[in-house]
Amino acid sequence: MSNRDYYEILGVPRGASNDDIKAAFRKLARQYHPDVNKSSDAEEKFKEINEAYGVLSDPDKRARYDRYGRAGLGDLGGMPDFATMDFNDIFEEILGGFGFSTGRRARRSPRRGRDLQMTVSLTFEEAVFGVEKEIEFQREETCSTCGGSGAEPGTSPTRCATCGGQGEVRQIRQTFLGQMMQTATCPTCNGRGEVISSPCHTCRGSGLERKTVRKKVQIPAGVDAGTQIRLAGEGGPGVYGGPNGSLYLVLDVQAHPFFKRRENDILLNLDINVAQAALGAEVEVPTLDGSEKLRIPAGTQPGKIFTLKGKGVPHLRGNGRRGDQLILVNVEIPDKLTREQRELFEKLAESLGSTVKPKEKGFLDWLNEALGG
Repeated sequence: MSNRDYYEILGVPRGASNDDIKAAFRKLARQYHPDVNKSSDAEEKFKEINEAYGVLSDPDKRARYDRYGRAGLGDLGGMPDFATMDFNDIFEEILGGFGFSTGRRARRSPRRGRDLQMTVSLTFEEAVFGVEKEIEFQREETCSTCGGSGAEPGTSPTRCATCGGQGEVRQIRQTFLGQMMQTATCPTCNGRGEVISSPCHTCRGSGLERKTVRKKVQIPAGVDAGTQIRLAGEGGPGVYGGPNGSLYLVLDVQAHPFFKRRENDILLNLDINVAQAALGAEVEVPTLDGSEKLRIPAGTQPGKIFTLKGKGVPHLRGNGRRGDQLILVNVEIPDKLTREQRELFEKLAESLGSTVKPKEKGFLDWLNEALGG
């Protein structure tokens, strides 16, 4: 067999965990199994992979290999001892790729139903404060006519004659390892173990019917676009007594005309005029809770940010805590002036002068001087 390092063959470091080694073997075994890979060297590579796994998956062999190399294995090296190894789950993945199963897959064991997903649209305010929404969606449920048997009322499914009710048939295949007993899903009953001669007229033999479901859902305060809410048990029905799947609500939040959100803070752009910025003013600003009075100090510069504490978005798991509202001031310069406004600005410009002066005083000081104190 190969003289390559076993870790190199599986593509794992020497400190790899047992799970890492098993995962690497699964991947390579699927890639090079001769029934899947028709390359001329696939069989030889598959043997090499098995040899490496046979050593590294055995704690005793691996310890001796790590310490002494191949010399420490003696007669224990070479092909793995298949009698002491559990390849069932691995070969189930490999053989399942071309229509076979090891038997466990075909058994009628309970399986969880599939998950469903739907988008729920919210207004900006609904996302901030929470809301109870009525949603409507479709899902498969146990057929109300046949009770899930798939057979027309008054009739019953019968045991499959091909597989004897096992849901699988055995096949013997010749591989490079010798004859292997393998099982495949029964082609007659598709693994059910039963044949329905008179299918239910409602579900056509599936045992399931599609229904429209309406449900009220509480959306918590503070959610944002992309938030997912899981409703356990509201998905597809389980199989053979398994639990139902889940319904995932993906939230979509509509944009607000003037509020923006940054995490738990609310952002608002506020336009004020030149006189308000220079002389100061008291203005009303919108918040999510209604109008609030905001004092603009005299001499406020463009880009100034004011903060309204606790007027933002509630923290999703914050015990009633809320973010803040941040107000960004923009000084609006008029692009059209009345005759009176132009005359006043011309007088102001004449008083201020056109000379650029060092900033020893603020804008308000120059304005006060220009207007005579």
